[in-house]
Amino acid sequence: MRWRRGVLVGVVVLSFAAFQWLGLVRYASVEFLQASLAGFSALYAAHPVLTLGGFGLLYISVTALSLPGAAVMSLAAGALFGLGMGVLLVSFAASIGATLAMLSARFVLRDFVQRRYAEKLRTLNAGMARDGPFYLFALRLVPLFPFFAINLAMGLTRLPARTFYWVSQLGMMPGTFVYLNLGTQLGAVTSLEGALTPGLVISLTLLGFFPLLARWLLAGLRARRVAARWPRPAWFDYNLAVIGAGSGGLVAAYIGAATQARVALIERSEMGGDCLNTGCVPSKALLRCARACAELRRAAEFGLRNAQGDCDFAAVMARVAATVRAVAPHDSVARYTALGVECLAGQARLVSPWTIEITGEHAVRQITAAHTIIATGARPTLPNLPGLEAVGYLTAETVWALRELPRRLVVLGGGPVGCELAQAFARCGSQVVLVQRAERLLPGEDPDVSVLLKRRFAREGVAVLTEATALRCEMENGAKSLCVAFEGAELHIAFDQLLVAIGRTPNTADCGLDALGIAFTAGGTIESDEYLATQYPNIHVCGDVAGPFQLTHAAAHQATFAALNALFGRFKRWRVDYRVVPRCTFTAPEVARVGLNETTARAQSVPYEVTRYDLADLDRAIADGSNEGFLKVLTVPGSDRILGVTIMGEHAGETIAEFALAMQHGLGLNKILGTVHLYPSFAEANKHLAGTWKRQQVSIGQRRLLRALTAWLRGAGSLLSVLRSVPALWQERQRAP
Repeated sequence: MRWRRGVLVGVVVLSFAAFQWLGLVRYASVEFLQASLAGFSALYAAHPVLTLGGFGLLYISVTALSLPGAAVMSLAAGALFGLGMGVLLVSFAASIGATLAMLSARFVLRDFVQRRYAEKLRTLNAGMARDGPFYLFALRLVPLFPFFAINLAMGLTRLPARTFYWVSQLGMMPGTFVYLNLGTQLGAVTSLEGALTPGLVISLTLLGFFPLLARWLLAGLRARRVAARWPRPAWFDYNLAVIGAGSGGLVAAYIGAATQARVALIERSEMGGDCLNTGCVPSKALLRCARACAELRRAAEFGLRNAQGDCDFAAVMARVAATVRAVAPHDSVARYTALGVECLAGQARLVSPWTIEITGEHAVRQITAAHTIIATGARPTLPNLPGLEAVGYLTAETVWALRELPRRLVVLGGGPVGCELAQAFARCGSQVVLVQRAERLLPGEDPDVSVLLKRRFAREGVAVLTEATALRCEMENGAKSLCVAFEGAELHIAFDQLLVAIGRTPNTADCGLDALGIAFTAGGTIESDEYLATQYPNIHVCGDVAGPFQLTHAAAHQATFAALNALFGRFKRWRVDYRVVPRCTFTAPEVARVGLNETTARAQSVPYEVTRYDLADLDRAIADGSNEGFLKVLTVPGSDRILGVTIMGEHAGETIAEFALAMQHGLGLNKILGTVHLYPSFAEANKHLAGTWKRQQVSIGQRRLLRALTAWLRGAGSLLSVLRSVPALWQERQRAP
């Protein structure tokens, strides 16, 4: 493949060289065409088929090799063959040649460009897959863009060759017609520059905007057709209605109020959503208590004698509830009312694209809004497990009602929620068994993360069963058990409480979405475009119902784009940016990641180099007795550009922030290496990781050169000292792998 690319590049380069060195450029002029027209006309009269075929092949060759002369040949076709035959011949020859040029660029450069700039080109590739024909058609109509440049640029994209051909055929037709019409009046043409008058260029340029204008008009007509079944109110009660007061809904309402819009925030349950009431806040409060229990057991390691204590689980859960109450004012009705948001309690249901019915505790009312954002979150997914209802179960929503520590706890699911809660309850004193259907814990992370976490769980008393399938729940004489298929046999695990943590399902029921015909993805999320709009341009989504993340900060990030696009989309729209979204599983050690890891990079066929730094070598981690874990960075081969980072260790959720900042703003590892980091700190590991990467970039040849240079310096600059070092360098080269 490599030599074939070399041959193709050689042919193109030699063609350009021959064109210049042999002086062929003089044939690509109007003067030469006018002087030779009589001879060409005689040849065409004597051999019409041969002349047409030869002209077509020559035109294809010139276009395919991106050589100068296509414009003059178009004039010649008009002068020789007339307008009708000329347009027919040139339009096909130009499209075929352009397609060959595009395919050549694709063959030589596309794979390299797509690999090297995979992250930056992801949005472009998605846009080309969706709107590529529109963009190409518009470019073809504008004579200000050189056609050969368009051919080469499109070769670097994933636009299908068939689409490229027929769009080029149509898009180049107006320009072809203009040139051939000028060719029929060749005597009046003095130069190519004078052939295209400013008025003609402006007209063709304006024509180039027609496809984009048509696309905009079609989108408007499509939106009107979708909403045609419902009467549009003449006046709206609100600029923006937000359904759901979780993290996404709160941010959307905040932005709406900050821009002086009239905003309604509708919540059927508690302000703050899952994050405040049953998710992030209570779980982290529980993890802090569990960490204190674990540290108490390590007291002797830090020189404390007779330090002991029992976990008062009721007190632990009371502290968790108090933490939720302390944070609640940040998300309260009082705060958002003061910001200018009208908070409405009840179940919201869309009865039209602009009308929302709110069923409250005592009344039903309807409101109208010019724009609506759906941010209804998600709920725990329940398995189809026989006997589950009979034995009872806990979820991440209901576990906070516990006041008595379960002696035996079974956790079903080895994702972030299952792992966090399993470790927390084990540290508080429960006997925990974690049942994971996948082959390892945290299957979205790299295998080395799963291995280290499973090893840590084993030390802390969490029994982990991977590749284990829950079959049924059983109750016998008041004793509960879970029957699991594990290693070819049925295993019965007795428990006092069963915690189900196998995932979350978007809350889309009872919202009126089916009646409006709003589409869903295969994963159950609401289908939306890159602007977070549904097929109704005035209805946007964010958070768990939008996907692809189930993260509080991702929901808030989406809410910013959804609110701005809803309120100001008629003037400008912003594509939601998913390039850099960090995440963290708050186990001990924590597992944080941003961008790609090795598993996802291999799945996406993204080439990478990996650099690893172990926390066992970090001074602060050693001093804290928390030196279990590592940092791992993926970079573009031969570059310091960061593709992704995984950190497993103490404070990983905070340490990852520097890498997220670097990736968001295009800073590489060299910038991190050149930044002064506080000593001793866990953040210093970032600099050590960058330094490890830098050392790996020094080649064997560079090391030899430096060794020879330093040897020369040690020898007071004598040539003899350098010569003496040559045998040793040669022996090292022979030993090098």
